[in-house]
Amino acid sequence: MRLIRLVFSHNPGALTFALSLSILSALLSIGVVAFINERLVSASDGSAGLLWQFAGLLVVLLVIASYAQVALTALGHRFVYGLRRSLVKRVLDTGIERLEEIGGANILASLSSDIRNITLAFVNLPQLVYGLGLSVAAFTYLAFLSLPLFAMTLLWMAVTVAVGWGLVNALSRHLQQLRESEDRIYQDYEAAIEGRKELALNRDRARRYYEDEFDRSAETYRQHVTLADRYHSIASNWANIMVLGTIGLVFYLVNGLGWAAMPVASTYALTILFMRTPLVSAVASLPAMLSARVSLDKLDSLALAEYRPGFEDAARDPTGEWQELEMSGVQYRYPVQHGEPGFDVGPIDLTIRRGEIIFLVGGNGSGKSTLARLLSGLYLPHHGNLKMDGRALQPDDWSSYRRLFGSVFTDFFLFDQLIAEHGQDADPANVHYWLGRLRMEDKVRVAGSRLQDTRLSQGQRKRLALLLALLEKRDILLLDEWAADQDPVFRRLFYRDLLPQMKARGKTIFAITHDDRYFHQADRLLKMESGQLTELSVEQRQQSRHDAMQMIGETPVSETFSDQA
Repeated sequence: MRLIRLVFSHNPGALTFALSLSILSALLSIGVVAFINERLVSASDGSAGLLWQFAGLLVVLLVIASYAQVALTALGHRFVYGLRRSLVKRVLDTGIERLEEIGGANILASLSSDIRNITLAFVNLPQLVYGLGLSVAAFTYLAFLSLPLFAMTLLWMAVTVAVGWGLVNALSRHLQQLRESEDRIYQDYEAAIEGRKELALNRDRARRYYEDEFDRSAETYRQHVTLADRYHSIASNWANIMVLGTIGLVFYLVNGLGWAAMPVASTYALTILFMRTPLVSAVASLPAMLSARVSLDKLDSLALAEYRPGFEDAARDPTGEWQELEMSGVQYRYPVQHGEPGFDVGPIDLTIRRGEIIFLVGGNGSGKSTLARLLSGLYLPHHGNLKMDGRALQPDDWSSYRRLFGSVFTDFFLFDQLIAEHGQDADPANVHYWLGRLRMEDKVRVAGSRLQDTRLSQGQRKRLALLLALLEKRDILLLDEWAADQDPVFRRLFYRDLLPQMKARGKTIFAITHDDRYFHQADRLLKMESGQLTELSVEQRQQSRHDAMQMIGETPVSETFSDQA
């Protein structure tokens, strides 16, 4: 019923029309049975007119029943198409924090399994609607034939439904547990794909993963799907046998107890046999309907952003000629996980001026990446605020504020489509220029506005990710350990040539780095430690570089830090 309500809310007119046709086809089906009983069974003159009337009824029934099923199926597929589009759009509009909390595997499971279940439900919906409509019409006709027989038949069917309801409830429970098991299987799939290198190198780990993780999830899934199929089979056979039992009951009541005439019993038997297949088909469609209900509940539990059509803010220019960004008392706290206290970042006070090159250093887990996410608006601060030229950002400003930033995070995804600042195809001349500067012109082919082959080394893929960020022409480039995968020659080129060139083009660079020997390329050097941010003085920067070079066994050059800068 929830499926029907959802479709009705999206397209009430079309659904009402399709359901009306289904009900009409059910009434016509009973009309055919009545025509056989009232006209053809008692016909004695062999008139061809009756045969033509009967053929006409069958043609009308064929047209209406087929059109009703086609209309319902098409309506269902349109709804599923819209549901798939809206779900992906909701994922795109949901904050990074919530998406990370849900997990990629769970989102993928919903995009595949839940959408598939809802699609299958709509495929089976015409059978259910037709079976229910035919049952109501058939019972009405049976009541017309004989009220005593109908009362006993109704009591018989009540017992059938009561037992079937218990079976359906058991089926529903296992379908819900089955859906939870599917989430765990998708998580195991993700581990097998993302950890393929580690599993290939360590076969003991591969064995433990296979036997302890994946096999356990697959076995749980098998148990629940087996039990669900078992209850479904029992429910279908129960309905089938009880319908056949109704015929025996009717003939016993007519012959043994004299409740009605024999022609009435024959008509009863014919009507029940006629409704048997649609009724059993309706019962057979119940697992798909129940699975769809579980999937709809699962989609609700994701708590994604509300659906909003379009990307209205894409054409807005929130930045103007901004001069200063300020983080004022910004704090962020990770939630408690597995009983362990969350990690605090802040309070942070930081001012970034347009055109600066800023390096951020710090140990693992110090909060560097969190700071980058806070600065770019991917994470929203729990306390404090961000200001642009002295004005605090408001909730409606965040989406447009993020348009200031182009980024290459350590867990970046490399898209193959090359786009410019407002989403149009990138200028081929600009693409060619930056491919040359990144020394990738001989490594990758570009056809139209797409990269043709991205099966490259991690360092080369990072160069292409930087290419995409540069083509977008954002004001601020946020680079998270970008140079870590570059060879020494290109790393030197990046710090000494590319960064100054980007700055000359008006870019503000915020780079997380541990390349101590290039600290002098930055205008400012920041340090994160235990979630707290400090800015290093000139002397501290020089000492930090000196200590780093001593650790790798090099003698510091004689120039002072200010001379190198």
